Parts: sequence; structure tokens; C-alpha cells
Amino acid sequence: MTEPYWEPDVDNLDTSAPPHDRDAEAAALGSMLLSLKVIDPIAAILSSADDFYVPQHQIIYRAITDLYSRTREPKIDPITVGAELLATGELGKIGGAPYLHTLVASVPTAANATYYAEIIRERAQLRTVLEATRRATQRALTAALTAREILDAAMADLQAAATGTATTNVRLAVADRWMGFVDELEAGTDPRALDTPWTDLNDVIELKPGQLITVGAATGGGKSLLGMNLAAHVALTRSKPALVASMEMGGSELMARLTAAEAGVVLDRLVRRQLEPGDWDRVFKAAPRLQNAHNFILDDSPNLTVGKIRARMRWMASTGNPPAIVVADYLQLMTPENSKPNANRANEVAELSRGLKLLAMEFEIPVVALAQFNRGAVGRTPQVSDFKDSSAIEQDSNVIVLMHRPLNDDGTPDDDRAGEIDLIVAKNRNGASGRIVPLVFQGHYARLRSMGRGI
Repeated sequence: MTEPYWEPDVDNLDTSAPPHDRDAEAAALGSMLLSLKVIDPIAAILSSADDFYVPQHQIIYRAITDLYSRTREPKIDPITVGAELLATGELGKIGGAPYLHTLVASVPTAANATYYAEIIRERAQLRTVLEATRRATQRALTAALTAREILDAAMADLQAAATGTATTNVRLAVADRWMGFVDELEAGTDPRALDTPWTDLNDVIELKPGQLITVGAATGGGKSLLGMNLAAHVALTRSKPALVASMEMGGSELMARLTAAEAGVVLDRLVRRQLEPGDWDRVFKAAPRLQNAHNFILDDSPNLTVGKIRARMRWMASTGNPPAIVVADYLQLMTPENSKPNANRANEVAELSRGLKLLAMEFEIPVVALAQFNRGAVGRTPQVSDFKDSSAIEQDSNVIVLMHRPLNDDGTPDDDRAGEIDLIVAKNRNGASGRIVPLVFQGHYARLRSMGRGI
């Protein structure tokens, strides 16, 4: 199909308002109300609801995407979206339910939905460029920074404007993909995949782009420890940017765990700030790695949402360090977008799980979600059905790893395997599942080690 041609009406161009196209915004939203098939393609092009200039359109876009991500079989039309806006108290803000029908009537053809979205995204980027130049001009006029600092800030702002731009030359055909696939076969590995710091686990799974890897454990079962070890391996050993978004711990505690694992210092002494002379020697030995870890981001912002994690990822990309992996610690502590009173918790967790999966696909990186088991998993070998609050975690995940401390048949700790922990690969879409990988659990050093590896 020939791409529709659009050209601005220069003679009637409104230069008093920032760049935007109200007709394209209305047509995109109307297309989403008409067809579920266009929602994912439009969402892949737009960075967020803020790409819309008209405030009413921002509200409607959020309502549509919220409804779409909430259930497996969403119902999207002017009636359901109107009911959603009524429930959130925002129906009046868009001008009432009739405006939704007006949007549907404004659609020339839903087949051009992605083209409308590209126009919206283009105008949003132009507004971002204008805002970046405005800030740079203000800094220059007030001499608030040095010329070099102003230039650096302006370049970062402009790079942020370009982040997330939809690719117009997408190569999807088998013919386009074939030679790259053959190159991977000849290399014997997927160059985009990441390994873990545990050699035995690497024999079973790979962390591939676009995958949601969920690691489950009981309370205090070591999931945060595993997440930090994994992110540190990617950032410090493989020299690739990593992001840990933690709802479980603050920055100081995260730094203590990281230092304990990297320096081999007892975690309790780091937490209490009571180091011994030998501890300081180990800390100073690890210092060069940690003080230069600019690519290792620990985000302990309160009330983290999928949207905030996405914003942090885009910020990393704007600084030249797009994350190679994201660790979310942990899933059930995350805040749903536009959380409502008395909302169904299972649906909220399902929305979060789907959101993290979409993040992995959008940025083409592995996203590792740490998740907690429900109380019924205590005292026995865990199963994929043990995740707290929602079964959607099992459905969304490409790989599921369950952490389990070995027990006797009566539920008591297995003394013969003291200091060990099992990683049960319960789901693995690209390999064998059901495998059990034992690791050494060094909780006092906040780390896991492969069997046979020394302290």
C-alpha cells in the first residue's frame, strides 16, 4: 500500500502553538477505538501519552492502554473507554462520552494508524527539541553554567529527544534476517545474549533480548542477592550497562550488598559500618572497579512503576549507556500505573508482569523480574504456580527460575547440603526445563557462587 502523503499547510501554519497535529492525534485514537490490532503498533511508535499535545488525548490514550494491558482479552471501544474514564473521574475532562464517538468518526481509515502515530511522534520530538533549545538559551543568558556544561546539557537533551524514535526502515523479511542468522550459527553463540556469573546455569539458560526472566523465592530466599550478583556481573565483568530498579532496598543497603559481594567483606560489618583493618584492605582493592562503574545504575526511587523504569531506561540511553539488562526487585512491590482504590490485586500484578514483558520487547534486552512466593510454598519444593498474587507471571515469562534451600522429607533443613541453594529452571522456552542447578549460598558475603569455586 502506498504510504499516504502529508504536507504542512505553510500558509495557515499556527506558529503561536508548539508543533502538533490535532487531526493525526484524533485519527490515531479513533483507530485504537476501532481496532485492537493497531494498539500494539501505535504503542511501539509512541514513547508515552505525553507524545500527544492535546490534554484530552493524553487522558484517552492512557485509558485505552490501561484497559488493553489489564486483561488477556481486552474490550476496547467508545463505550468501555467511556466507562473507564467515568470510573476514574476523568470523563468530564475530555468533554464527555460523545467526544469518543467523535474520534471514531474522524478516522479516514484505520489502516493508516501507524502513520498517524508517526506524525504524532514527530511533532512530539519537535516540541522536545524546542524545549531543549529554550533551556540551553536560558542557561546561556543567565550564565548559570560554563559554555562546555551548557553544550553538554544541550546535547544530552537533544539525544533524549531522539531516544525511542521508531525505525522507518524496519527489516523484517526472512531475506533480510537470513545472513545475520547464519553468522550467529557460525559464531556458535547469539552475540546479543548475556551470560550469568554461574557457569552451570549458563549451560541451561541464556538471557536473550526481549525476554522476561522471572526469579522466584520465598521471603528472605535470596532473590535480591541473585539480582544484584547478576547485574554486577553484566556491568562490572562484561562492561555492559545495567539497571537495578529496587523497591526492596534503599541505595545505601544496595551499595553495602554490592561491596560485600565484590570485596569479600562480611555484609553485617558493612551495614553496621564497623569494618576491621583487613576489611579496609579488601574494600580498597575493590574500589577501582566500583568507583568507575558509571554504567551500573541503582534506582531506589519510591513508588516505582513500569513507566518510571521506562523513563530511567530512556535516560540511560540519552547518556550513551542504554541498559543491556534490567533487574526489577521485586515485582509485587511495584506500583501499578494509575492505581485505583479497591483494585483487584491479581489484575494489577498481571498488568505489571505484562508491562515488564513489553519493556523487554521494546528495548530488546532481557528484563529480570524478581518475584515472591505465596505462603503456601513454605516448607516444600516450589512450583511455578506459587507466585504471589497472580498466575499471569507464569504466562508472561520466557524463563522462570525458582530458588529453593534443600530440605529433608520432613521439611527440616538438609544438613548434608548446608550452605547450598538450588536454582530450579521451571520454564525455559528456548531450552530444557526441569533442570536443577545447585549453587553455593554465601549470604554473609551477599553472593552466590558456582559449586567448586573458592571464596
